[in-house]
Amino acid sequence: MYLNCHTYYSLRYGTIKPEQLLAIASENGLQTLALTDINSTSACLDFVRLSSKYKIKSVLGIDFRNGVQQQFILIAKNNNGFKNINDYLSKFLHDSELEIPEIAPQLEDVFVIYPYIHKKTYQLREHEFLGIKPKDLNHLKFSKWNTLRNKLVVLKTVSFQNKKDFNTHRLLRAIDNNTLLSKLAKSEQGQETDRMLPYQELCDTYNEFPELLKNTASILEKCQIDFDFSHENPNNQRCYTHNEALDFRLLKKLTYDGIHYRYKNPGERIFKRIEKELSIIEQKGFVSYFLINWKILKYARSKNYFYVGRGSGANSIVAYLLRITDVDPVELDLYFERFINVFRQNPPDFDLDFSWKDRDDITDFIFNRFKNTALIAVYNTFKFKASVRELGKVFGLPKSEMDMLTRGKYHINQLDNLSQLVIKYSTYIQGFPNYLGIHAGGIIISEKPIHYYGATFMPPKGYATTQFDMVVAEDIGLYKFDILSQRGLGKIKEATEIVAYNHPEKPPIDIHNIQRFKQDARIKYLLKNAKAIGCFYVESPAMRMLMRKLQVDSYLGLVAASSVIRPGVAKSGMMREYILRHRDPDRRKDAPKVLLDLMPETFGVMVYQEDVIKVAHYFGGLTLGEADMLRRGMSGKFRSRDEFMKVKQQFFDNCKKSGKPDDLVEDIWRQIESFAGYAFAKGHSASYAVESYQSLFLKAYFPLEYMVATINNFGGFYSTELYVHEARMDGGIIEAPCINTSFTQTVIHGKTIYLGFMFLQSLESKTIKRIVKERQTHGDFSSLDDFIERIPISIEQISILIKINAFRFTGNNKRELLWEAHLKISKHVAQEQVVTLFKTERIHYKTPELPSTALENAFDEIELLGFPLCNPFHLLEKRSVNPLRAKDLQSLEGKTVTIEGYLITAKNTKTTSGKIMHFGNFLDRDGDFVDTVHFPPVAARFPFRGKGIYSITGKVMIEFDCVTIEVSSMEHLAVIEDPRYKSPSPKSPSREEEDFQDGMMPRGRLKSKRSHIYTVASDR
Repeated sequence: MYLNCHTYYSLRYGTIKPEQLLAIASENGLQTLALTDINSTSACLDFVRLSSKYKIKSVLGIDFRNGVQQQFILIAKNNNGFKNINDYLSKFLHDSELEIPEIAPQLEDVFVIYPYIHKKTYQLREHEFLGIKPKDLNHLKFSKWNTLRNKLVVLKTVSFQNKKDFNTHRLLRAIDNNTLLSKLAKSEQGQETDRMLPYQELCDTYNEFPELLKNTASILEKCQIDFDFSHENPNNQRCYTHNEALDFRLLKKLTYDGIHYRYKNPGERIFKRIEKELSIIEQKGFVSYFLINWKILKYARSKNYFYVGRGSGANSIVAYLLRITDVDPVELDLYFERFINVFRQNPPDFDLDFSWKDRDDITDFIFNRFKNTALIAVYNTFKFKASVRELGKVFGLPKSEMDMLTRGKYHINQLDNLSQLVIKYSTYIQGFPNYLGIHAGGIIISEKPIHYYGATFMPPKGYATTQFDMVVAEDIGLYKFDILSQRGLGKIKEATEIVAYNHPEKPPIDIHNIQRFKQDARIKYLLKNAKAIGCFYVESPAMRMLMRKLQVDSYLGLVAASSVIRPGVAKSGMMREYILRHRDPDRRKDAPKVLLDLMPETFGVMVYQEDVIKVAHYFGGLTLGEADMLRRGMSGKFRSRDEFMKVKQQFFDNCKKSGKPDDLVEDIWRQIESFAGYAFAKGHSASYAVESYQSLFLKAYFPLEYMVATINNFGGFYSTELYVHEARMDGGIIEAPCINTSFTQTVIHGKTIYLGFMFLQSLESKTIKRIVKERQTHGDFSSLDDFIERIPISIEQISILIKINAFRFTGNNKRELLWEAHLKISKHVAQEQVVTLFKTERIHYKTPELPSTALENAFDEIELLGFPLCNPFHLLEKRSVNPLRAKDLQSLEGKTVTIEGYLITAKNTKTTSGKIMHFGNFLDRDGDFVDTVHFPPVAARFPFRGKGIYSITGKVMIEFDCVTIEVSSMEHLAVIEDPRYKSPSPKSPSREEEDFQDGMMPRGRLKSKRSHIYTVASDR
């Protein structure tokens, strides 16, 4: 009897979860229920999937509204009607300027219900009805429609469960309208009575109008929606060539054609593996999935795009031969059953990474090449802190009070009434969907039109996007293609291009010659000594320390390290155990024999996702299907699903039956549970390791060119400043942007690196384009006058260039140039220059001598670049006399020391008891790393106070050759007063200026490889 029910996917309006709506309906004795969210189909598929659990027949429709103004409700008679409704709704979701009209369209297999408005005229067609709300019943008695009851139905809206829900609804409406709750208009709210009544009570409400009840029941009876959630029939595009047999012949041909590219002397093992895989791929109906991925990457190669194929798909030799992945599963003995097994229902998983510069073109290709294509949505939900701020605004709280509440610095009983309400309802709406976003890279390519499953919306990205997420998509048999982007590939590609222009004498780099890289001595040195700043996946502080502890210098060692570093392995305590067993072969004997037999390569430690399947299958007695369900359940997708809990129980039951010791079973389950959701598939780690080796090769042989590419691609784990520092450590001469030499991006000439204009804060892109274009067309600029003559520019924009010393080629001091610019450029907005036959004669003003100092230059650089191009230690207020350096710490184990460090990055984490602690990374005066640990008491007493230099006191700890300082106290050292704002003085240079100049080396000369490595930005 309910034709108009909302869940909380009626965004910032409804308050009921989809399953909760079904539970309420079941409690109220309903057997059929229509879900009609407002302009949304997000809940539809899940609603149908869950309805059988509550023995309720599900009906689907949409409540079409402009804002909160209800226009009509469309109810689908069947799946075709649902598709037609989705087609119609999507028109409005793709074009925000369109308004939903008052008159509904005539769609096949669709019922229309208009909300009854007193005295309004309706011309109803056969499939259209008027919905009568309980409040309309008295009007109806005196209306002409009382004699036309065959066109009337019950319209009892359901949006809330109780009074608290209605209060929450009002708050959501205030948030949506960005207004105070006290100013929320009645017209922007639903009715408090929009709740579900028990079936009999609803019938009693309409007992004077039995025809309405009969008509409503008739509509619901005629509706039948059916979706298959069995996972037996994937709904992805079924055929690549429009013929399944032809598809398989093509896949087989491509696979065998790829042997000569990958193997020089393929043996029987290779051919057996190929036949086994092809048989299972055909049997499971995954042929088109492989061919579509192959087609995408064939296009990428035709455009010379770099890519990495990873995920569990890297466990497949067919994927390797089709060049979807670059990992040899035979060489690494990858466990194919992690990828596909006969029990697996969902298709295998490929993650395809492209450069961030290339991904959009790949996405364009997919949408143009394949018919039924869409991006997948994500539900961006209300988080607690954001909810506090939103509700704080709704209640009119001052910002200071909202800050206090978000930090948790309060006792609930000491808060006033409004603040308590904010906390109460912030907790309540936490997890409610707020708006729809786009999945990081998920694309679905379906056999049927996308609108068969739901409506699509059009985000700014410009591609149709589903209203449901990846979990719902998988439920219905739509398995995503992951088209992802990363900056690491952009760095590698650009680095090869930079090497080509900076070293034209060198032969082209074959960056895909991984076999050669695996044996390279320089790469082994960088890995073993953790000198991999800028290199993909191995540059972070945690990975840098792990590499030192493991002393990894091989490909297989790096593959294992890539997965060992994941949170779950560390959480279970097995990362430390892995390190111990890696370094001490005798300790491997302590591992349970059953685990050592299953995982000899990793010394009996579960490191990869395959290990979970192996242990669950061989130790826990689960089938491969059950083991894979366990692995998927651990990933978080199905953590709350009943089937996962059944598999967990089966694991314990099987172990008990086979007589395995309880303590061993508990320990192994603890390991599985603690990290399975975080660990990588071995093939996934191997794919990452391939990219790491490519970046390590460039770092080993072309460090400056690689750092330039890293800077241009906005780095990796660290900020631009550290990569500039790393280039300097490798012998690079760092120059600030120059009008005659620099481009938008950073460039290198020999060993001299000119930072790009794009790194100058507030310098407009149109200004940069004008400078580069004019210089390339008409040559270098000869003077400031020449520049002003040729480039239309405002005084604000030219001031940025002068302050960074971009006109240093003129030989004039920048303070003098600033005076000239102010005198010669008007304050009004610069217009495009008009080319004239004769040049305008400019007046040359006599400016006073206004020298700028190296210290002033450093502060200009901090303002414009975000960091100085000098050694930051020279900006300290008090001269540093501390001689201790990072290289000295190795001999000071157990001693308490004080060392000064320039903060690079700090990681905040929590102990098992929930207390905050930190891991810090600093540079010493010579530019070497100092790693610190800040336990909770110290973290609370000596917090980080932003960027700068700290005096760090603590005990030197050495574990597995890794040096850290266990901090006991820390002081943020003061820097000198900004000299640009001091009154000019005719006196001799200050002490700070003398220190600054004395500590510098002339540009391009290094006193030693690791000392006094910085130069003055403007010291020429």
